[in-house]
Amino acid sequence: MGAKAGSERLGDLYTKGRVKKRREWRGFKDTMYDYGRWLKIMGMLGKFMLKPNNVKGFFRYRWMLNYLAVPHMIDKHTAGLRGNYLRIAHEEYDLVAKDVADLLTNVFRADKNVGNDEAFSKKCVILDENEMFTIMCGFPNLKAVSWETAAVYVSVLLNGSAVTHYLDVVQEMGMPGDVCPMPAAEAGVAIDDDMPLFGACAIQCNTTCDGSLMGNGIMSRAYDAAGIPCFQIAAPLRHTEEGVQDYCAQEIRNAIKFIEDNTGEKWDWDAYFTNIKRFNAENRHRFSWMEMSRTDNPQVIGANLALYAETTYMAVAGRAPAFLTADEKISRLAQESFKKGEHVIPNARHRAIIWGVQAQYYTDFLPWLQNCWGILPLVDMLSLVYFDTVSEDDPEQAIYDIAKLYQEMIMRNRTHGGYEVLLDDLWRFCDYYNADMVILWEHISCKALDGMHGLFEERAREHGVRLVWVNHDLMDPRVIPRQNIRDDVNRYMRTIMNEEPIDPSLEVIDDVNAW
Repeated sequence: MGAKAGSERLGDLYTKGRVKKRREWRGFKDTMYDYGRWLKIMGMLGKFMLKPNNVKGFFRYRWMLNYLAVPHMIDKHTAGLRGNYLRIAHEEYDLVAKDVADLLTNVFRADKNVGNDEAFSKKCVILDENEMFTIMCGFPNLKAVSWETAAVYVSVLLNGSAVTHYLDVVQEMGMPGDVCPMPAAEAGVAIDDDMPLFGACAIQCNTTCDGSLMGNGIMSRAYDAAGIPCFQIAAPLRHTEEGVQDYCAQEIRNAIKFIEDNTGEKWDWDAYFTNIKRFNAENRHRFSWMEMSRTDNPQVIGANLALYAETTYMAVAGRAPAFLTADEKISRLAQESFKKGEHVIPNARHRAIIWGVQAQYYTDFLPWLQNCWGILPLVDMLSLVYFDTVSEDDPEQAIYDIAKLYQEMIMRNRTHGGYEVLLDDLWRFCDYYNADMVILWEHISCKALDGMHGLFEERAREHGVRLVWVNHDLMDPRVIPRQNIRDDVNRYMRTIMNEEPIDPSLEVIDDVNAW
């Protein structure tokens, strides 16, 4: 045991039938810092449960049980980290945890089944979890709330088996088992009467696939039954073409008017531009972190970049000043370590681009890559989104900017727009980041990516890039357990690369019953 990264065999912390036998020892200073942050999270959760509505919501909704695993979720994403890298991770995850706690508090206050605060509910607008919240930047007096984020997306990050019950429910109703588990689980929550009911109106978007459209249809029927009007933004699929921009801009105008008509609030350009300035600043910070990853000394990488970017880019979108403050601190820490020549993993062997849609039940797979095999996950597909600075003073251009953000939001910007954005751009990023390896998630229920398997293999050979396929089923670990995901990498590294792991204790982990 010791302070240095890699000084402790992390796999030895796992014991059969339990998650871990003790906390990781990181040296006195970092262990005390990590423990202090753990206490802070426990305090935040304690304050959350002091509110009567939250207690009632905890016992009303099956998916709330997963929130007992919040401290563990943060622990598993900080595994092996020391110094500034540990502090960067806590700045990210602790703030996201607080933001989700605030989201749940708003949900339970407004929910007809729990707090039933009708006046507050009329100030809430429901949005999809996989949707840009930028459209709410111009409504400072309204709350943008996504119950899907709380019930499905975050639940699976906390507990890999969180939504298997809802997947079984929706399949019992006749839905095929090969539909993407994300929209299937959301539909299952609605069918199982575990969907909070609140809001003046709801905004949906044709996000990524036919499965998402199916799930939206089921939920819109539930909204209709509860008397909640719903507007569906039909963002064009060919987002790289100029000819579709006028149509999409009109969709945004229509959605804004729909919100105005159903809430009585009017779009506020001053509020919008205040928020969008923060949004641009947040994007500049994230872009600077990814630019560091082009060097021999990357700083903000892997799951710490991916999960935080999804929150700040889509769900926050400049509306919360605390995230920009955190970005500024992260940048200071990253620059400090960069100037000192410090490394996330001192004995790293490979530089990898993470492509495809990651397994939501195993997002800490990326820290495992670092700690077990010395593979640096430089940047992931979901973080490579629209980075152009959006207008901070022109109302007409701003509408087109929001339209562009909706067309190119996370995941959608790579799964739509033609094969170039999914296939060709990968090799451009490999060159840009000097990556010698691609970890390509193969989500077996995602038909679009699976259909291009052979093309990826062919292009990888042409570019001389190592391509490692990693199979998963997004939100259902019963189909492909976590150890099977690790074994995809283990086999490749041993048989193709002829390498040994830098931490052999992590090659096989008994975590089948772990959260």
